[in-house]
Amino acid sequence: MSSEHYTPPVNPLPPVVVALVLFIIGIELIFLLGSRGLVGGPTAVGWRLDALQQYTFSPDIFDWMVQNGRWPFEHVIRFVTYPFVQANFTQAVFVCVFVLAMGKMVAEVFGSVAMLIIFVLSGVGGALAYAVLLNPPYPLVGGFPPVYGLIGAFTWLLWRKLSLVGENQSRAFSLIAVLMGIQLLFGLIFGGTSDWVADLGGFATGFGLSFFLAPGGWARILSKTRRD
Repeated sequence: MSSEHYTPPVNPLPPVVVALVLFIIGIELIFLLGSRGLVGGPTAVGWRLDALQQYTFSPDIFDWMVQNGRWPFEHVIRFVTYPFVQANFTQAVFVCVFVLAMGKMVAEVFGSVAMLIIFVLSGVGGALAYAVLLNPPYPLVGGFPPVYGLIGAFTWLLWRKLSLVGENQSRAFSLIAVLMGIQLLFGLIFGGTSDWVADLGGFATGFGLSFFLAPGGWARILSKTRRD
């Protein structure tokens, strides 16, 4: 029995979300198999270390580029590549889970292209916040800053919805407050780095981009500009 009005019980994931997750987990599986000697031969054991050296975002290299006014492609590309190199398998799993959850909701409302733009540019925004505000000696690794950008876009959706129904818009920021609180707690208990600054930078970038990339965003901004 079939019907043209049939609706599947589970909404399919947008292809861009599936592609992102497969790319992230695929890279991680290559590192994992290489570290166990299952692919790539003896040199594969160092694949992750090589990737961490070549593709993660380095504040020191960023400072060198700013001071010298030189922007070699192999270093500029680190703004985009670092989210795809995870420190370990556990980090890769968490990043993929968040991309599946948040990416699906953002892509369904904003569209696949806008969702990908938010992901990439939130990674750039997180890296800039990390380098400019902290300038730490260690590199930025992993996909949490762009994931927080997707959380920022999702927060914007909640913020916008609450404004339309006349409710307190600050409730939209409950999720980011909880996540930041958890990071602070773990940092106090187990110690850690200040990567949360990059995460917050990614969140702010995703939230800000939503004003432009949400459906009708440009039209609303132009309309407001003309009224002012």
